[in-house]
Amino acid sequence: MRSVRARAALGATLVVAVALIGAGLAVLLVLRDNLIGQADLQAEVAAREVAGALATGTPYADVEPDDEEDHPVQVIDEEDRVVLVSKDLRAVTGTGATGVTPVPSASAGATPAPDDDDDGDDDQDDDRSRPGRGEVSSDDPDFSDGTATVDRTTADYRFAAVEATTPDGVTLTVYAGAPLAAEQEAVNTVRGAMLTGLPVLLVVVAGVTWLVTRRALRPVEGIRQEMAAITASEDLARRVPEPGSRDEIAALARTTNETLTVLEASVERQRRFVADASHELRSPIASLRTQLEVAEAHPELLDLPGAVADTVRLQVLAADLLLLARLDAGEKPGGGTVELGALVREEVSQRTGDRIAVAVEAPEGGAFEVNGSRGQLSRVIGNLLDNAQRHADGSVAVSVAADGRGVRVEVRDDGAGVPEDERERIFERFVRLDDARSRDDGGAGLGLAIARDVASRHGGTLTVHRAAEGGAAFRLWLPRPA
Repeated sequence: MRSVRARAALGATLVVAVALIGAGLAVLLVLRDNLIGQADLQAEVAAREVAGALATGTPYADVEPDDEEDHPVQVIDEEDRVVLVSKDLRAVTGTGATGVTPVPSASAGATPAPDDDDDGDDDQDDDRSRPGRGEVSSDDPDFSDGTATVDRTTADYRFAAVEATTPDGVTLTVYAGAPLAAEQEAVNTVRGAMLTGLPVLLVVVAGVTWLVTRRALRPVEGIRQEMAAITASEDLARRVPEPGSRDEIAALARTTNETLTVLEASVERQRRFVADASHELRSPIASLRTQLEVAEAHPELLDLPGAVADTVRLQVLAADLLLLARLDAGEKPGGGTVELGALVREEVSQRTGDRIAVAVEAPEGGAFEVNGSRGQLSRVIGNLLDNAQRHADGSVAVSVAADGRGVRVEVRDDGAGVPEDERERIFERFVRLDDARSRDDGGAGLGLAIARDVASRHGGTLTVHRAAEGGAAFRLWLPRPA
């Protein structure tokens, strides 16, 4: 039962079984009620026919019920004495009396003896519940189940009881039966057909469900096998087969392939990142080691400023790599509020060693608040200013302004600018354009990548355009608090 096919087949079979059993019971009940209703009608017609003859004064001996074999008749008087039975009736149950032999009684046409025990009021009360002289009761007859033996054949019958009063005032109860053999045979036939067909139908349902489910899940097995092969081979360039259908399994295969594509790109980016980081770290470490070895052998030749510069570069590179690792791990910015105008002014005021003075266009008191990490946003602005200082000829400017539902920070320079076909590539890690390939002046190529990653995690964007001064204009846009 661990198989999806087995569970689906069992579930479908159980549901169909419950539905068919419920429907079968309902059909049997309706069929039985209809057939019993027909038997009730036949019994009532036969009883009223005999009752009508007795109400007109026909003597008992002259009453001949029609079709006595199918509709046995028994008539009893007010004292539950049998006064008339149909021919060949040998035994009966379910009626007012079990006798089948008529006993002496006041025959039709005779005058009933007066009842000295009851006064006139009691007779009048009794007459109200009985049909009048020469009448048949118009009330619905009473029905009962019983058996009758007609000419040595015993069968089940449905009896109807109808009252009639003879012209002489004798009230009689006529019981006429209708056979239930046809009803029983029909119900048994339908029940037998259901009991025979139900298992066959359930087997068909289970088999069809099993086959359909297996066919539907066949692509899933192909996907599983391919994923197992990819896991074993560690070849992320492989893809799972996509079925030609447009169902959920095809969507699963497409999503799996998209996930593999993203995973492959991520792994490739990670490998490239490790390789580039190793390359970037190797140069300052080798340079620093060389200087220390030379200083150990010849202390007078120690290049202390160069060693300090290489150490600082290692420190900056390690900090950048650590920040990128935290960003890749999904670190979310803090939930504090940062006023970008004040942050820009503060960052510029601390840059006392820049070769070009930065022009600030950030009005004080402006509503430039955003949600995020003050330290990370300060790092973004610092990286953009470092990039502008590195490429500017003579001017660097930064401005803060409202932009729709957010705040825009723009850093401009009058350098050579960024070629249009390189405006996206410069945000990749360890990417430096030709005029910035010097490791001493061009940095490690991580500043802009860090800036864009931080902007994205703050719900903003970072793009580059051509500045009015002719150089590059980096635009950082961040949403305002909701």
